[in-house]
Amino acid sequence: MWLLLLLAALLVLFCSLDVWYFMRAALAVVYAWLQPPMRDVTGELITTGRVAPRDIDMCHMNNARYLRECDFARFSLYIRNGVFKALRALGASAVVGATTIRFRRPLYIGEAYELRSRVVTWDDKAFFLEQRFVSGNDGLVCAIMYCKQTVVRSSPDAIMQYLCKRKVESPEFPEDLQNWISFISASSQRLRAENGLLEKEK
Repeated sequence: MWLLLLLAALLVLFCSLDVWYFMRAALAVVYAWLQPPMRDVTGELITTGRVAPRDIDMCHMNNARYLRECDFARFSLYIRNGVFKALRALGASAVVGATTIRFRRPLYIGEAYELRSRVVTWDDKAFFLEQRFVSGNDGLVCAIMYCKQTVVRSSPDAIMQYLCKRKVESPEFPEDLQNWISFISASSQRLRAENGLLEKEK
């Protein structure tokens, strides 16, 4: 009887929640805590993976899986470079404000890859990250993603000052990142205008 109730409870849990996501996220966080810290906040973190049968559609990695893997890699990056610790100390949080991903070549079932994540730069409100999927077969960058991570209740400058104990200037914005940020800004302005928010702010 108890076994049936347990199985029923597990069935309800797996049907109502993405249990594997939370389990994988917890494992990523625990593993990152056990690794040595990264001294350079803008240093590159390399995580490895292999395309499994659950990751695919039409024999190559499903588009949504790329974004999920990027989530786990960012968890690890922020724990190891100290950003997560600084967020907690400052009573702040970070949320994804925008992402874009460009696919260059599929990753096929069984193919190994590296996911290379790094903080590229920051402004007064957000960190900007780059995450690259690099094939283990030939070293080709199969996909590249930019992520805008908005800091809530604090600022990237405050986080960097907390970590480095001094004022830190942000690195220069690469041209492709500048173009992407311009697109985000233009899209935001257009949507605000559609909703009449620009007129209200005036």
